Amino acid sequence: MTTNCSSQMVGEALSAGIFSVANAARGGHEFLSAPMDRRSFLKCAVSVGAAGSISHLVEPLPAMQPPESAPKQDDARFAVEARFYEKLPNKRIRCKLCPRGCTVGDKERGYCGVRENRGGVYYTLVHSRVCAAHVDPVEKKPFFHYLPGTLAFSLATAGCNVDCKFCQNWEISQARPEQVSSQYIPPQRVAELAAQYHCPTIAYTYSEPTVFSEFVMDSADAGHEAGIRSIVVSNGYIQDEPLRAVYSRVDAVKIDLKSFSDSYYKKIVSGELKPVLETLVALRKMGKWNEIVYLVVPTLNDGDAEFTGMARWIKANLGTDVPVHFTQFHPDYLLKNLPITPVSTLERAHDIAMAEGLHFVYIGNVPGHPAENTYCPQCRRMLVQRGGFEIRQMLIRDGACPFCKQKIPGVWHA
Repeated sequence: MTTNCSSQMVGEALSAGIFSVANAARGGHEFLSAPMDRRSFLKCAVSVGAAGSISHLVEPLPAMQPPESAPKQDDARFAVEARFYEKLPNKRIRCKLCPRGCTVGDKERGYCGVRENRGGVYYTLVHSRVCAAHVDPVEKKPFFHYLPGTLAFSLATAGCNVDCKFCQNWEISQARPEQVSSQYIPPQRVAELAAQYHCPTIAYTYSEPTVFSEFVMDSADAGHEAGIRSIVVSNGYIQDEPLRAVYSRVDAVKIDLKSFSDSYYKKIVSGELKPVLETLVALRKMGKWNEIVYLVVPTLNDGDAEFTGMARWIKANLGTDVPVHFTQFHPDYLLKNLPITPVSTLERAHDIAMAEGLHFVYIGNVPGHPAENTYCPQCRRMLVQRGGFEIRQMLIRDGACPFCKQKIPGVWHA
């Protein structure tokens, strides 16, 4: 089948109002025509230069605007009392959502900028306040062992509880809710949209789901009632109580393990390593499907000792079967002075992790690389062939290698 991605198609898509504002930091828009099957959609997106952000918007949102020109929004419907805080004297509160534990005075907000103390009652200001909503391949998250070849209804609100100097979505993650255009999409509507666009999962992604935990929980509950699962793409920077409350409601979690160095977390992420490692261990004990991404930033977290230490920690604390993705860094936000990660560095990280005994180690953001495929850890046959975000061949049968019958961990079918 030939996919025509001509300028005429782009124009028709624009007229139809089907456009993408995902990954706002890249500043581009990709226009797609509908209806289109999955294979055609992916081929078209790549051909119009969308390889870095293959997604399409299901309910068109206004493009992001700078704070001085953003339209005034009705704030009341987005404000919902937060679930994780304690009240202190003099109308002060202590947030118990993430390890920062912000102490917040009346009429002030926490570090994330999306939670506000109003007279001694703490409110989230981003419940149902969606600033990005798209249909993405689940491989984009990336999840390689969780419903491969399916689509995820992906959404985000403004805000984050860290400040990564390399963030690709900084225009929403580092913004306050009032600074970006948003739509009111309550949990029931989220589930309806996921079903409408034939997505077996809702993905909470792009910014940081921890800061919109209440919305995640309510949307996950609504999704489950409709037979739709929920997956979270997170930095893992969360306290134990909300971790258990939120992740007990979702089905799979991808954690960005940004480094295996606490100094890197403090200097580059504005966070801490220890709580993220504790989150990974807790997810393992909860039995949640989990994958890990490690963005390899040249000169900052690309040393052999760090790769080795992380691989050994994963093996000892999480086991050998958790998928680990070493992904290529592209200059963005506050780290535009650094080069793209050399493929040889990613291959070195991959080889070190494999040598330490991890079974499923991937190289990401390098479409077509052999290390984006899945191989049987016993017979080493290729079982899943990928090309970017597309599944080209799937040989796993009943969760096992068809050649040697080795079980391949993951969730392979809905």
